Amino acid sequence: MHTVPDGVEVVASWDRAGHLESPPLLVVDAATAFLDTHDVGRGPLAWQRIGDGHSNVTYLIERGGEFVVLRRGPRPPLPKSTHDMVREARIQKILHWHGVPVPEIVAVCEDESLLGVPFYLMGRLDGTVVTDTIPAHLSPIEQRRATSEAVIDTLVSLHSVDVTRGELASLGSPDGYLRRQVERFRGLWEVNTTRSLPAVEWIADWLARNLPASQTASVVHGDYRMGNLMFAPQAPAKVLAILDWEMATLGDPLADLGYVTATYSEAGILTTPLELTPVTRAQGYLTRHQLAERYRSRMGLDLTPLPWYQTLALWKAAIFCEAIHTRWRRGERPNDTVFGPSLETGVPRLLEMAAQHAGLTAAPRR
Repeated sequence: MHTVPDGVEVVASWDRAGHLESPPLLVVDAATAFLDTHDVGRGPLAWQRIGDGHSNVTYLIERGGEFVVLRRGPRPPLPKSTHDMVREARIQKILHWHGVPVPEIVAVCEDESLLGVPFYLMGRLDGTVVTDTIPAHLSPIEQRRATSEAVIDTLVSLHSVDVTRGELASLGSPDGYLRRQVERFRGLWEVNTTRSLPAVEWIADWLARNLPASQTASVVHGDYRMGNLMFAPQAPAKVLAILDWEMATLGDPLADLGYVTATYSEAGILTTPLELTPVTRAQGYLTRHQLAERYRSRMGLDLTPLPWYQTLALWKAAIFCEAIHTRWRRGERPNDTVFGPSLETGVPRLLEMAAQHAGLTAAPRR
């Protein structure tokens, strides 16, 4: 962990940030004062940036032997209604009460003067996130299967929470969720791109013309995948917490199933920029079809329209990945030497795979 500010991403105080072209992400004296207010540790801070997120920023903070995780949005200015840390923390507090595995929320800061944006602290979990290596305790064949099963069983537990009453009902209306998703992301494309990719529009047309009828309403995580799950540090495979609630809302649960199955790595299927847990290509993990069947058997929903939701997932992914690519081209991601450049071809590949799920081989007739 780091104890000395680098003067760019992390500064000792706001006085040391005046010469920077972009505001810092962590201001040590401001963070220290906030920890003091909430009686978290004593003495100087140590920090380490963690996670594979390309949007919000997460730091592991150590102070006097105590650990917390600080989560904040990216540098301002922020698009309206995005990166809402206060809402994200509130959702997790509510879901914790309902028994959904989420991190413990320690404190929330709405005062933008401290770090430039709102942020919150959550408890550190002693667990494992499965990405490009298989943890030793989850490596036996039976644990690989159990890991895949836990992904779906945890999603089922989330989608089984009653959203018609209590505080959850106040998070928004699930009615019209799918149409709003298509309209919102269609509008984001023009804002986030500097190039012409016609597939975005004709896939949007197809999605809008073929909207399925939602069978039920649930909390929708919005970025549900194995890499956003914290597993217990010992066998058997068990999910300790669902992470990264930035996109959560009320809506159609099959949106989550479409996303997790469309982005899940499987042997023999082409890779995409969203292949963030490639280990599931190895022997022993469930296939996409098996994931969907396990979900269907537990939720009792008709999965006939699942290809529509998989199309939506990859089309949306292409649009938010294009935003990252555009920021990289503008020099706003100076330390990104891999992901941003890869999106030059990665975004068109996402659109190609979205079209495949839709059964489209060319622009549809209007």
